[in-house]
Amino acid sequence: MTEEIKNRVAGSSLITFDLEEHYPEGRRIVLDIKDWLYEGLILKEKDFRTYVSNHNWEQYKDAFVAMQCSSDAIVPGWAFMLVTSKLQPYAKQIVQGDLDLLETVLFKTVIDNLNISSFQNKPVIIKGCTNKPVPANAYLWATQKLQKVAKSVMYGEACSSVPLFKKG
Repeated sequence: MTEEIKNRVAGSSLITFDLEEHYPEGRRIVLDIKDWLYEGLILKEKDFRTYVSNHNWEQYKDAFVAMQCSSDAIVPGWAFMLVTSKLQPYAKQIVQGDLDLLETVLFKTVIDNLNISSFQNKPVIIKGCTNKPVPANAYLWATQKLQKVAKSVMYGEACSSVPLFKKG
């Protein structure tokens, strides 16, 4: 006599929270201002303002923009602020930094605005594997947010999870 195999994970009240499902879709663009500097190192205000005025800002429409200067130049804060003032009508999000910082900021916004009421008093597992760039901090923020309402929080996959928190 063979016994029926039961999927205990599918029959449990365990909820999987997948950060990849909350990945903000859209183009990511790095805007490097080094080419707007004299010899890539010196900001001459008049020349810089000319570059900013003549730049095609529409190319950033609905994009997430990481603005940086990849040379060793010392760029005053107002320069990035001026560029931001031109990007603002077009870009969805602007950060001063690299693409990693951009992803981190995007996920911070997503997690801060996440409705977690469906996780109230439920066992939750934060899925570990993703195919999209999910920053490490997103896992920390998700843990903090879910811990406020969940019965328990785990990490990994249902078949091999790591317990992180359990209401006592």
